[in-house]
Amino acid sequence: MVRTGQESPESDNRDSRSRLKVEAHGINVIGDADRRGRPRQLFWPWFGANVSILGLGYGSFALGFGISFWQAVVAGVIGIIFSFLLCGFIAVAGKRGSAPTMTLSRAAFGVRGNHLPSAISWILTVGWETVLTALATMATATVFERLGWGGGTTTKLVALVVVAGLTVVSGVLGFDLIMRLQTVITWVTGLLTIVYVVLVAGHVRWPAVAAVPAGSAQEFIGALVFLMTGFGLGWVNAAADYSRYLPRRASGRGVVGWTTFGASVAPVVLLVFGLLLAASSPELNQAVAADPIGALTTILPVWFLVPFAIVAVLGLVGGAVLDIYSSGLSLLSAGLRIPRYAAALVDGVIMIGGTIYLVFFGGTFLGQFQGFLTTLGVPVAAWCGVMLADVLLRRRDYAEADLFDPRGRYGDVRLGPITLIVVATALGWGLVTNASASWLHWQGYLLEPFGLGGSWAFANLGVLVALVLGFVVTLVFSRSRVRAQEEVG
Repeated sequence: MVRTGQESPESDNRDSRSRLKVEAHGINVIGDADRRGRPRQLFWPWFGANVSILGLGYGSFALGFGISFWQAVVAGVIGIIFSFLLCGFIAVAGKRGSAPTMTLSRAAFGVRGNHLPSAISWILTVGWETVLTALATMATATVFERLGWGGGTTTKLVALVVVAGLTVVSGVLGFDLIMRLQTVITWVTGLLTIVYVVLVAGHVRWPAVAAVPAGSAQEFIGALVFLMTGFGLGWVNAAADYSRYLPRRASGRGVVGWTTFGASVAPVVLLVFGLLLAASSPELNQAVAADPIGALTTILPVWFLVPFAIVAVLGLVGGAVLDIYSSGLSLLSAGLRIPRYAAALVDGVIMIGGTIYLVFFGGTFLGQFQGFLTTLGVPVAAWCGVMLADVLLRRRDYAEADLFDPRGRYGDVRLGPITLIVVATALGWGLVTNASASWLHWQGYLLEPFGLGGSWAFANLGVLVALVLGFVVTLVFSRSRVRAQEEVG
């Protein structure tokens, strides 16, 4: 039950906030008595979730599209900032509706019609938390191997237990612990990352960087879309999960600004430096494909390996923690009737199973990672387009009770938006491809019919098509529906 101001004196609220306990809130509306803070506090969770050393690895991923250093810088800056700006716009819905992202999505898809996008969101966030946990496990094993302390199966298992335990516990306890943890992660990883950059700066070879040949427009677009899906489009389905705790009077511009700035600043810096390292060393560039974090230890002095392990693991855990929290909320929004903490536990079990597969049986990381991002990036982009247009069309706050009532103004199942998601996804999958992941060879079935073979095959146009189609169709055809919803007394 949501507490009211009359039920809980202000002093009791302060005492309860100082003690860590399992968060009682699930996908319910947050009452005014529990809403606090200012938009600038959104900086901490978003920075902490995106300061990961994995950002350096994206430099290698971007160059893999066959583009130059400067092309990759431009693609990175545009892709990262623009994609996180989408998160900022959707975060405004949290302030206006007081509920998680995938609950607010019911206003566009209907209460039960929203089960489909919620299920897609759940798969994406569980996938991301699994990838991040696997990377943290592999990075720890690599560091221990270089130190002569192990590095084999036992080390990986111990690392998996520690990383997964921290992630699951944070997801179960919920919002208050996550906000505190992300503040610590921000300071520790931020400072140690600066030290890392200083230590390895001598490995940058400007002549080699400048000699990387430029790629085609198609290759540039491919890198741009990949970076969009790897950064902001991987978070849009969770963008309102933290802004929902802000007071209604909080600045909408502040929500957009602090979300975008907090999430973008570290990835942009890390990507640029990662590009410099990857372009300077073909050997390092190739090694990142197999173990993105572990490969970066090979250029470090031995004395900094333990601090590097700390910054790598904490940075990855920062992202995994936000993912497991949001994946649990998505699972509840998809219709599962269990407490939020139980949903986080379910996701934790799946995450551990997926991590075991990736670490011990998964093979080459990069191909599978690109395939995962692109495949799920298409339906998520379609949903994002619909949600962005729906938020833009609304002039009033959400009718909170109707978000949970199939007979309310938002309806039960809205076939139009659901059909739009399905059609946009079908078109998008037909316009993307990934030769490094054998399980995705069925994609790209529209490239030849549309005359987009050859160099266009890897431009990942399907993600952009799904995003634009979802946004434009909703903006054009849903105006009267939104107006009718807001006119209900």
